[in-house]
Parts: sequence; structure tokens; C-alpha cells
Amino acid sequence: MKYRLMDVLACPYDKTFPLTLIVLREKEYPERKYEWNKRPFCEEYCALKNVFIKNYPNPQELPCDECIKREVVEGILYCPKCGRWYPIKDEIPILLPDELRNKEEDKAFLDRVKDQLVKVNPELGNKILKEGKPVNLSS
Repeated sequence: MKYRLMDVLACPYDKTFPLTLIVLREKEYPERKYEWNKRPFCEEYCALKNVFIKNYPNPQELPCDECIKREVVEGILYCPKCGRWYPIKDEIPILLPDELRNKEEDKAFLDRVKDQLVKVNPELGNKILKEGKPVNLSS
């Protein structure tokens, strides 16, 4: 998933923006070049710096050149309002409604990444593992 996608993603349930991004694995594409005339590329939110662009002192200095070369291979998108989490698998964010999610796949994903999740973001990782919707590992 490209970081710049975070500029348009919101929770499908309550429209919270931005979602919290937890990067578990990233891949670099050094051959990519930032070739747009407009800087910054994102309009509202820079996920690489975790900042709203209007609140950044000098938006023209945001690291668009660095951002374009990185992709999130594996991670989690978390909605701080409703507590839902969405996996990022093989560079694809999966923002499905609860009724279309496969509970067993979600549980297997969390089981596989739980140690890394807690290491990268202990507070939020533990919260997702304990209370995250729609999957609750304790059930």
C-alpha cells in the first residue's frame, strides 16, 4: 500500500480520517522518482510523517521523494473512534465491512503478526489484540 493512499482512506463505518497506520513490514522501490510539479503530493494528510499537511510548518519540505519509494507490505489500519482494525496484506489494504470479513482469516493474521504488532506499537497492539473489532482473539 502506498503511503499516499492514507490521504484518502477513512473508516468505512464512521468515516474517521485519518486511520492510524501500523507498519509491520515495508518494501523500498529505489528506482521510483517523484516527478510531480505540485508539492506535497498529498492534499490533507502525510502518513509518512503522521501529520496533517495544513499543520506542517513548511509543506514544501515534506519528504515526497522518500515516500514515493516506500510501500507498506504488511500492517494494520486502525480506527481510533470505533476500534475496528483492517489488515494490510501483500501491499493491499482490506477495508471490508464486518459481514464480509472472514473471521478465521483475520484471527490467523493477528496470530501471525501479534508479536511484531506489540513490538512496533505496544499500546495499540495490545488494544487491538484484546478489544479490536470485528475479531476478538479472546472469543
